Amino acid sequence: MPASDRLPRCLLAWLVAAALACSTGGNGAAASEVGLPIPRFVTIDTDEANLRAGPGWQYPTEWVLVRRGMPVEVLAEFDVWRQIRDAEGIEGWVHQSMLSGRRSLLIVGADVQMLRREPHPDAPVLARLEPGVLGRVLRCPGPDDENDRAAGDWCYCEVSGFRGWLPRSALWGLHQGETIE
Repeated sequence: MPASDRLPRCLLAWLVAAALACSTGGNGAAASEVGLPIPRFVTIDTDEANLRAGPGWQYPTEWVLVRRGMPVEVLAEFDVWRQIRDAEGIEGWVHQSMLSGRRSLLIVGADVQMLRREPHPDAPVLARLEPGVLGRVLRCPGPDDENDRAAGDWCYCEVSGFRGWLPRSALWGLHQGETIE
């Protein structure tokens, strides 16, 4: 077979493999190449991460993420590449070495959020947090948590050394109803 005939078949095989890697299947989380659920949240683990147009070094860099600790959502995997989305909805591919499995949070919305002592809107305020502040998710009770049913809409977090409760609606970096222990 001439080399000119092989190139289109190789390209077609690669496109089929990429499409399969990007597919998340029906409802809910799909299995990934590494056995972890897709979609899932991870954290940028470097000071600069090139967000590429495709899964490989040969693809152009479309964005450079420059905030270590920023939560991103893994949407797909292809070999050592992860397709991610940030809080603003920007998507692209990064090498797996740029990511960490640690969980973090980003304060979102237009309003200052109150980190509270207890999971209640009238609880004492421990800190005032501007949109864009990063922190760590320590615990998010699920809606069926018998021990912490009142906290179902809240997550216990750490931000700049302060530990307290934030409403889920103010956070980006976890899925709706997700339980974190």
